[in-house]
Amino acid sequence: MEQKPPTAVIESAHRKHLNDLPFDDTADFEAADRGFIGALEPCVIKAADGRTVWDNDVYAFLNGDAPATVHPSLWRQSQLVAKQGLYEVVEGIYQVRGLDLSNISFIEGDTGIIVIDPLVSTETAAAALALYRRHRGDRQVVAVIYTHSHVDHFGGVLGVTSQADVDAGKVAVLAPEGFTEHAVQENVYAGTAMARRAGYMYGAALDRGPQGQVGCGLGQTPSTGEVAIIVPTVDITTTGETHTIDGVEIEFQMAPGTEAPAEMHFYFPKFRALCMAENATHNLHNLLTLRGALVRDPHGWAGYLTEAIDTFADRTDVVFASHHWPTWGREAIVEFLALQRDMYAYLHDQTLRQLNQGYTGIEIAETFEMPPALQKAWHTHGYYGSVSHNVKAVYQRYMGWFDGNPGRLWAHPPEAIGPRYVEAMGGTDNVVKIAQQAFDEGDFRWAATLLDHAMFTDEKHADARQLYVETLQQLAYGSENGPWRNFFLAGATELADGNFGTPTQVAPATLMAQLSPEQIFDALAISVNGPRAWDLDLALDVTFLDSDTNYRLTLRNGVLVYRKVNAEQATAGAMVKVANKIRLLALAAGDLTSPGFELVGDATVLQKLTESLDRPDPGFNIVTP
Repeated sequence: MEQKPPTAVIESAHRKHLNDLPFDDTADFEAADRGFIGALEPCVIKAADGRTVWDNDVYAFLNGDAPATVHPSLWRQSQLVAKQGLYEVVEGIYQVRGLDLSNISFIEGDTGIIVIDPLVSTETAAAALALYRRHRGDRQVVAVIYTHSHVDHFGGVLGVTSQADVDAGKVAVLAPEGFTEHAVQENVYAGTAMARRAGYMYGAALDRGPQGQVGCGLGQTPSTGEVAIIVPTVDITTTGETHTIDGVEIEFQMAPGTEAPAEMHFYFPKFRALCMAENATHNLHNLLTLRGALVRDPHGWAGYLTEAIDTFADRTDVVFASHHWPTWGREAIVEFLALQRDMYAYLHDQTLRQLNQGYTGIEIAETFEMPPALQKAWHTHGYYGSVSHNVKAVYQRYMGWFDGNPGRLWAHPPEAIGPRYVEAMGGTDNVVKIAQQAFDEGDFRWAATLLDHAMFTDEKHADARQLYVETLQQLAYGSENGPWRNFFLAGATELADGNFGTPTQVAPATLMAQLSPEQIFDALAISVNGPRAWDLDLALDVTFLDSDTNYRLTLRNGVLVYRKVNAEQATAGAMVKVANKIRLLALAAGDLTSPGFELVGDATVLQKLTESLDRPDPGFNIVTP
């Protein structure tokens, strides 16, 4: 993709940001460097097959003043987040930062170490552990804590321990109640669509550089190595619950439904240290992540931050999290947590106030302003979540997708409405002319809207496509939000160079292996092509030989329904006996021949069922029809 320079409009906006924002405040740089012990050199991590799964050295360009192609505030955040190495939080607590999207933390006990959040990939977690041991000694892992149910906080677990050691009781795995269900569910039910959009959100296919991907605000990008999961051996269920591991006492605070459906904070009395998981980081987070997820609850989020202040602040000397750098000192900690709390509470309360005055989500977002104290603090800026899309998320949480205007109740989809707009405006050539005028005037949002319609009318129109590329580039250059920048540049890249598909792995095998039978059947139900199955009326019994459990599956009216039955009720005309749920997964993938599978009765039932299933498309179009 040819990179165009920033326009005068973007350069002018950046000069204004440089004057308006407190760039002389360098406290974050001092905090991010505090406790530095040693870096990984070179910071390039490879898989066993030689494939590079992490390269932090590629961000070496992040030095000096911000170029005109990057919002100076995002440039500053990316400089901070790209710092990598082993850091001492306090004596006995160490973090490796900059080796993945997230941080990994090591808590030293009497004989070994407790690992908090083992990154995305086996390879990066193993490299982080090796870096820790190089400087702190060859201490054995005695426990792993997952703070919450997102993949960048558990996916690299095999890099720090093994299933065998967990099974043998050598290593405990602690997580908040509901962790496994939510971790697996998020990566399977809508996993293909989320992964495709995550490629846009994190800029996975973009070149790294001042005109390309510079990070995503929360971290640089996820690693691309092996993703795994080990099911927790200890479920944390109650605020105030305490556990002592290897001489280290841990006091837990539940925080479900915040940044993740299953999430928790915890406090270490011995170190006077509080881990806030991902609920208090140095940016505004997402209430609805652009890759797709359930809408999060900012009211509950704010409430748990208040509870954390009240419960822990008076006995805490340092707060650290699963992203970014720590905060030291009681006064600074209370200010940090309180501003983070106020940020989510303000978004919630003021969106609801205006919602009840009749404003729609897009209208509220357009005029929404944060209080001066929140605009002034660097850690409340929208580097990862934005005020704009978070306000719309609050509206969606309470009111849904419909804004109440009947003229928008039954609108045409893009493939139908685009040609109508283009015809009304005198054809594609005229639309491009109008869009060019908007571009020249610096109204890139209007130009993008016009060119979106043009693409869904005639995607091969060369002038429309080229101008759309250039428009999205300018929108990217002006974005303070990392995922917005990546989305704009990813769209431009696909318009210029073609569909890049899903660069990251979807639903790794170890995650799929943790699906319960019910979740596997849910995944099958989601895959049924309804219209193709309208006329089918099937019944199939499934028996798991390892657990001696039976399920009845029925497919009628395009709906797959399952229920548990006893052996006497398993009398359908067709029965599948599988050795275990792993074999059922293979069966669902179309493998009817490998061991551990037996079909009894009418073979056409299973054939018709499998033929009704669609395979998800990890390369569906986004910016073109």
